[in-house]
Amino acid sequence: MMNLNQNEGKNYPLTRFENMLKTNDIYFFDADEFELIISYYMDVGKIALARKAAKIAFDQHPDSSLLKLLKVEILLYENKLDKAEEILNDLYEIEPYNPEIFIQKANILSKQLLHQEAVEVLKIAEDILGEDEEVFSMIAMEYMFLEDFEKAKDYYIKCLALDETDSSALHNIIYCFDYLNQSQKAIDFLLQFIDKNPYSEIAWHQLGLQYRALEENKKALEAFDFAIIADDTFMGAYMEKAKLLENSGNYEEAIACYLTTLELEDATAFAYLHIGKCYNKMGQSGPALDYFNKSLQADPLLDKTWLTITKFYFERKHFEKALYYIEKAINIDEKNIRYWKLYAKINRHLNRTEEVKIALHKCEELSYIDFENSITTCDILIESEVYDEALTEIEKAYEKFPETAEIEYRLAGLHLSLNNPKEGLFHLHNALNLDADYAPIMEDLFPDIFANLTLEEFLNKNGFEL
Repeated sequence: MMNLNQNEGKNYPLTRFENMLKTNDIYFFDADEFELIISYYMDVGKIALARKAAKIAFDQHPDSSLLKLLKVEILLYENKLDKAEEILNDLYEIEPYNPEIFIQKANILSKQLLHQEAVEVLKIAEDILGEDEEVFSMIAMEYMFLEDFEKAKDYYIKCLALDETDSSALHNIIYCFDYLNQSQKAIDFLLQFIDKNPYSEIAWHQLGLQYRALEENKKALEAFDFAIIADDTFMGAYMEKAKLLENSGNYEEAIACYLTTLELEDATAFAYLHIGKCYNKMGQSGPALDYFNKSLQADPLLDKTWLTITKFYFERKHFEKALYYIEKAINIDEKNIRYWKLYAKINRHLNRTEEVKIALHKCEELSYIDFENSITTCDILIESEVYDEALTEIEKAYEKFPETAEIEYRLAGLHLSLNNPKEGLFHLHNALNLDADYAPIMEDLFPDIFANLTLEEFLNKNGFEL
């Protein structure tokens, strides 16, 4: 399409058309000019103007197939599928080999969720056009809707063969490999593509992600470095490299990468947060706090920052400061269950029993019988020695998640703590059969039971073996 920002003289179609609308005069435009005008308005989302231009166009060119197809596009945008199909059927009687008719028919079928039928119609367009990137891409997308990722992948590969700079096709190919759990095939494909396109930063970046998923960190770092060599402004590669370095314990290098991302675009809360985490892991609490606060300023809604800074103080037993931050977080988002879990833990250490109960009740409201939440809530109650309530909580989880070692050990310890030895030993037997290696959790959660006996001695005494 011609660039409508160029040649903006009074004779240029768009300028003339808008002048016509202002003056109510009638100007003549040929069909190609109307195509430019209507397409422009659709591209910028001004559908009312596109509709108006189409109406005037039909008055001047009632038999133009080109304009009828544009009318179909407008009707599709407005979800008026029946009217669009009527126009296409009429066009088909006149031009049965016009591939655009089949392409628009496929769009209608896709909107009707008839994806297999859309594929069949698009293949007719493919037969007429031969190799066509738009048609290949549409077929691939329909196969994606059908969850036939092998065929979708094949068609996206055809797109890439026609245009090796098509980053969307490359991303979708890798998405298909990932969905099919074909990591090694994805790597082989990317290596072959890179042989032909050694400066494709997207390919190197995707290769790094594949190696990272396979925990081949050295190869992943090399791939991210090559992506940066191909494009030293590619923020995604710096970010992935930084995360990998951080997870590998190379905190200073990770910080340098995160700082580079801040130079490439506006400050991001994520980068500030992870710089703070790196400093924290290096034992430099001052810079860590500075960057945590910068993260909060950059995005006050990022829950990971509130949780991180709260845990920062919690781990140092500065419970009042931890409470201050988690309360501010809850004021911003009172439906975040992770905030309430941490709020409960902090208040337990501050011996604020009522607040702990409020928090646990809130957790239950927000996440009915969620496994992780149930375990966390139960453990908080156990630590607070509220065994009756802990038993009630874990029994609700037991109904939904039977035969789970984590739940069975807690049931065993709670029943034993409440002097219900028969029930306790029953659940202990189940727990050991499910996962004997998890047994030491009993000593951690119920130290009073093992005050005079080791776990092994307790088990031997009661006829069990680890």
